[in-house]
Amino acid sequence: MKFSARVFIHSVVFIVLTIFSENALASAVISGTRIIYPSDNNEISVKIMNNGSAPILLQSWIDSGDQNARPSAIKVPFVLTPPINRVDAGKGQTLRISYTGVSLPVDRESVFWLNVLEIPGINQAKADQNTLQVAFRSRIKLFFRPAGLQGSANDAVKSIIWQAKGTHLEATNPTPFYVSFARLVVNNNKIAGVMVPPRRSIMVNIPGNAGSKISGAFVNDYGAVNAFSADIK
Repeated sequence: MKFSARVFIHSVVFIVLTIFSENALASAVISGTRIIYPSDNNEISVKIMNNGSAPILLQSWIDSGDQNARPSAIKVPFVLTPPINRVDAGKGQTLRISYTGVSLPVDRESVFWLNVLEIPGINQAKADQNTLQVAFRSRIKLFFRPAGLQGSANDAVKSIIWQAKGTHLEATNPTPFYVSFARLVVNNNKIAGVMVPPRRSIMVNIPGNAGSKISGAFVNDYGAVNAFSADIK
């Protein structure tokens, strides 16, 4: 299996965006479902394994929230190396991410996204044929965490204030940490998960009456999904 620019140009490429890195059809697996970058670190590393049976080409980049932005047009305060690399079957690759020092808020976290696009190798026996190339894209959150923030990120969920506002539920986060909910349940109605930014409020659409309790699950620093419940005011 080799990577051929000529064949790639004549191939049709489908990019599949996955919420989590461990896609059943993809060979590349990122070690973890989120990344924490402490501000006092010179750099952090992310391990990617090729669990497939053939070599793959990886293109990696960081974006600030627009998943459709072209990598060449994105400006973020990080340097990622290597941006493009080949990983043989059963082997791994370490991505290194370093903060450039560009000013970011010091009283709260900032969030970015790490993207890893996996392009499979080309079978040279079929090099002269039009082929269907399927490229898998994984995208996970990268949290930049300033030093000295008060409290614990894993306990921030306990501080979220839930208030009924008609057909909406207002979630207020007074902490300096992002709180990510994998799922929510309000009055027996399941609601898609949301992320509540630090020191801000968001409105969540709810079907019908909010009731007096909210439950569900949140994602902690280690990527574990934990149950929670809280009162609605």
